[in-house]
Amino acid sequence: MDDRIIDPSALSREPHVEPEDAKETQEVKAQQALLNDVDPSLTDADQVAQALNVDPRTGLSSDEAKRRLDKFGPNELASAPPVPKWKKFLQQFQDPLVYLLLAATAISLVAWIIEKVNAAPGAEGEALPFDSIVIVLILIVNAILGYMQEAKAEEAVNALSEMTAPTSNVLRNGRVERINTTDIVPGDILVLGEGDTVPADGRLLAAASLRIAEASLTGESVPVSKKPATLDSAKALGDRANMVFNGTSVTQGTGRAIVTGTGMNTQVGKIADLLQSTEDEATPLQKEMNHVSKILGIAVCIIAVVVLLALAVLEGFHSVHDVIDSLLLAVSLAVAAVPEGLAAILTVVLALGVQRMAAHHAIVKKLHSVETLGSASVICSDKTGTLTRNEMTVERVVVPSGEVELTGTGYAPEGDMVSIDGSAVPENVANEVLATLGAGTLANDGELREGEKPGTWEIVGDPTEVSLVVAARKTHADKKFAHFDRVAEIPFTSERKRMSVITRNATDAGKLTVFAKGAPDVLLSYCDRIYVNGAIRKLTEGDRQDILDTVERLSREAYRTLGEAFRPLETDSLAQIPGIRTNSAGEISDISEQAEAIEAHLVWCGMVGIIDPPRTEVRDAVAEAHRAGIRTVMITGDHPLTAARIASDLGIIAKDGKALTGDELDAMDEAQLDKATSEVSVYARVAPEHKLKIVESLQRQGNIAAMTGDGVNDAPAVKSADIGVAMGITGTEVTKQSAKMILADDNFSTIVAAVREGRGIFDNIRKFLRYLLSSNVGEVFTVFFGVVFAGWLGIKNPESVGVTVPLLATQLLWINLLTDAAPALAMGVDPMTEDVMNRKPRKLTDRVIDGAMWGDIVYIGIIMAAVTLIGMDMHLTGGLFTDRSVDAMGHDAQMVEARTMGFTILVFAQLFNAIASRSHLQSAFVGLFSNKWLWGAIGLSIVLQLLVIYVPFLNTAFGTTPLPPMAWLECIGLAFFVLVASEIRKIFLRMRAKK
Repeated sequence: MDDRIIDPSALSREPHVEPEDAKETQEVKAQQALLNDVDPSLTDADQVAQALNVDPRTGLSSDEAKRRLDKFGPNELASAPPVPKWKKFLQQFQDPLVYLLLAATAISLVAWIIEKVNAAPGAEGEALPFDSIVIVLILIVNAILGYMQEAKAEEAVNALSEMTAPTSNVLRNGRVERINTTDIVPGDILVLGEGDTVPADGRLLAAASLRIAEASLTGESVPVSKKPATLDSAKALGDRANMVFNGTSVTQGTGRAIVTGTGMNTQVGKIADLLQSTEDEATPLQKEMNHVSKILGIAVCIIAVVVLLALAVLEGFHSVHDVIDSLLLAVSLAVAAVPEGLAAILTVVLALGVQRMAAHHAIVKKLHSVETLGSASVICSDKTGTLTRNEMTVERVVVPSGEVELTGTGYAPEGDMVSIDGSAVPENVANEVLATLGAGTLANDGELREGEKPGTWEIVGDPTEVSLVVAARKTHADKKFAHFDRVAEIPFTSERKRMSVITRNATDAGKLTVFAKGAPDVLLSYCDRIYVNGAIRKLTEGDRQDILDTVERLSREAYRTLGEAFRPLETDSLAQIPGIRTNSAGEISDISEQAEAIEAHLVWCGMVGIIDPPRTEVRDAVAEAHRAGIRTVMITGDHPLTAARIASDLGIIAKDGKALTGDELDAMDEAQLDKATSEVSVYARVAPEHKLKIVESLQRQGNIAAMTGDGVNDAPAVKSADIGVAMGITGTEVTKQSAKMILADDNFSTIVAAVREGRGIFDNIRKFLRYLLSSNVGEVFTVFFGVVFAGWLGIKNPESVGVTVPLLATQLLWINLLTDAAPALAMGVDPMTEDVMNRKPRKLTDRVIDGAMWGDIVYIGIIMAAVTLIGMDMHLTGGLFTDRSVDAMGHDAQMVEARTMGFTILVFAQLFNAIASRSHLQSAFVGLFSNKWLWGAIGLSIVLQLLVIYVPFLNTAFGTTPLPPMAWLECIGLAFFVLVASEIRKIFLRMRAKK
């Protein structure tokens, strides 16, 4: 085959050699022609394949696919240009709290100018507006930190996006391969199945009961039936029955299509510019943080106005200096109240938590989903592959003449057929077993292939179907039935619960035979004959009852059962099958829509018992969920007895527990359904619509429900659940897109681990909120009470009038942005407490900062302010606890030293508060050294504080002075009282909790 893509119009011309650049240009023209100049829906599928230079039987080679990918680019829509880094940096300043600080900077600058203008000749003053300069510099540092932290969070989200990148099945190198959707190129052969998202535009080559939901593209609410026949005239987009389009989803059936357009050269690409991007809505946690910040800002403004009015009334403003001092007070209050680094820290903590979840196979698609995870009260899980290992193995085969066991486990086709009692297997039983397994492997879309490593095996398709292929290879039934070639198919759907194929017997004049498999009770209703001892006879009621009794017995033994049947059609023409409808030309439009004619009068040949052992770790996970107040609900399409057995083995229900069936759910009204779902934890023989009923019923009762799903019909239930969980291995692309979380290992234990991690993350968020807000409140109280009681504490000079602020705005800003930030981040990765899964789930309506936390915040804030002001008072003449050694110093010098003391005490008080804030009730000394990051952050904060006290130019910028050794003992001793006071409060709280 010529190694190029050629223009369809060139098919009739003689080939000629062209230069490489002309060849490449022609390739692009070929794809454009198939989208614009040539309508693939009006072109025969073979001609489209020829034009795109691909053999539909083998697909593209890997080398050719790579060459086309380099030429045409990735299969993705053009995205909005990324926000420039400089703009992202400037966005760090777009915050009302930053505006408040900038206003404070302006006020401070005005105050410096006024003081400079009104200074007496020869008077010393600040050469530069240090307060304003420092505030601006620290705001810039904060913006840099915020930018870096947001970049880290973006990296985490991008990494998650790569982990959840969509994949598609294509035919390459003669075999079906699953590749990233972005790597699909023109000429690829798409292999479509139920639940797939169509990854590119394509021309159908083959289809079996194929229906595609095209509402996202055409607005058509009902899935459209697709057929590969060439259209006789140009049709509107929604009527092109032989085309598939990028972004639509397969709701039923299977098909193959040749890709005619990728990326922006698809139909959805043509309208990509019209698509509107949606902005991320603020999460409940973000909304509450915004609310808290606004409340703090409003409270500070009110406090500032009240204090200024009180000062104006009591003392009055006698000079410009009084106005300056009052403005500086407003600046200090504003800076004290604002938790500047809170938003950035919150984002980073969530991002780190989501990364930890991903490392444990739980891929959370959005950061804010963590909030909901910790609140889950019910986990609704599929059985197969989630609660069980999904290593399906056919272990029993029951035929009319007897029962055998197949040895060997897993997907390696190694094992033997043995009788249950160990005796030799009779020939008639062996023949019936081979017929049963032959029917199962023909009515099958699964594929077993050798892995890259010797002795390993890979499966393609449904594990249940592959288990039949493995069983057929063990018994060599596949070779016995190798002369049957499939010519038509009626696919399995969750509503039909069966699958049938029509095959042509190459050794019997091409005569047709139907082979079918499905749920035994369902398939049996279409059978009126039975295969016994090599002959077909009428199926009696006694036979029927024996088969149903066997199904029940195997189900009690935890086997999943599948029945097999066949039907010789005694004709070599599909059109001559009795009951088949044809058109005036004698052609069959779509045989997959005529199941009633094909699946009538089937011959029962036997059933298989498939075992899927429970995952050993799931029982412990179910028990852990139970301790955490989380109910586990099993939902399965299996037999009720199988479901009940597995559920009792896993501890979901008691040994005598019962399962509720889909039919029983259908018979209930809403009130009865709500009562049932509040009591029953196992549901069997359910269809996907029942999942939606169950999750909506649980939500009506106030539950936060997690729901797992894999099939396309599970998507509505997964999307409606508070925590939709898709299977990463067996899940369809449609379900993955609907889910909030993807299980990379399809393991129930991973869900419980994710809930545990979610609770831990939320606890840590509460820890650093308690820490940061109590620190801010402590600063506000320090400034407020320092002004109100300035005369008693010696802060105010008796010989002067006006206001003297206890701490400078720059000192407070240093604490908030640099000293506080490291411990807060470290608390975000605090190890989980032992009781994290020993308490009931929190409700989403519960406030993140509840009444108990506000009590902690105000209590610690008052203690913090008290010890800070006492420390300042000890270094001021005229105070309550004055150290007389300072009498020799002037008031201005005393004030610098006192502020340095207060500044340092407040820093150390907040570091002790970081240790105390790790729990509302538990003593800080429990697991004191479990968080090495916190101790590293405390060490960093101490180093920063030493720098600001002992580096001369920082002394000038922050109004500090070096402290003598005895002063350090005072600072640490007073600050330590914050930890003592917290421990005393916790003792009383624990005593009250016990009562």
